[in-house]
Amino acid sequence: MAIRESDVIVATAPYIPGYRAVKVIGIALGITVRSRGLGGRFLAGLRSLVGGEIQEFTELAEQARRQAIERMIKHAKELGANAVISFRLDSNEISEYMDEIIAYGTAVVVEPEQGGSHAVME
Repeated sequence: MAIRESDVIVATAPYIPGYRAVKVIGIALGITVRSRGLGGRFLAGLRSLVGGEIQEFTELAEQARRQAIERMIKHAKELGANAVISFRLDSNEISEYMDEIIAYGTAVVVEPEQGGSHAVME
């Protein structure tokens, strides 16, 4: 499955059904580093005592993920790509209070195949 983000198609697979890669450009990359604020850490500490989802961190993680993907798409456009294949997300703890989120994939130029089915979600 592939998803169209703005005018760039992003796919986790190494291909996009109904399209063919006509040019492989290289790696498209988006990175963000987020700090867990003191208030969030305090609330998370309290919530961890009783168990359950720590919503403050879930929201922070979602925002960071979205920003990394948006930056990867921007980078792909700057490279001249209209698609990113083999898309991946990775995260690393930089310190006790900071996390790095990385979105990356292969920036390519794709064209629709003649008579092909275009399995791209808007």
